[in-house]
Amino acid sequence: MGKFYRSRADQKIAGICGGLGEIYHVDANLIRIGLVFVALLTKIVPVVITYLVAWMILPEGTADKDQ
Repeated sequence: MGKFYRSRADQKIAGICGGLGEIYHVDANLIRIGLVFVALLTKIVPVVITYLVAWMILPEGTADKDQ
C-alpha cells in the first residue's frame, strides 16, 4: 500500500476518490458510486464530515497518473 494523497489528474471535487483509485488501481468512478451509496445509508453527514477532513489533511499528489 502506498502513501495516501489527493489526485490532481483525476479529481471532481477534491481528488480524494481519484487518489484512492490510483493507489488501489481501481476506477475512481466505482469509488465515487460506493461513496454515494454509503452516504445514503448513513444519512450523508458522517461521509461529508469524513470527506471534508480528508480534504484538509491529505497532501496533494503530483499531476501525473503514473505514481
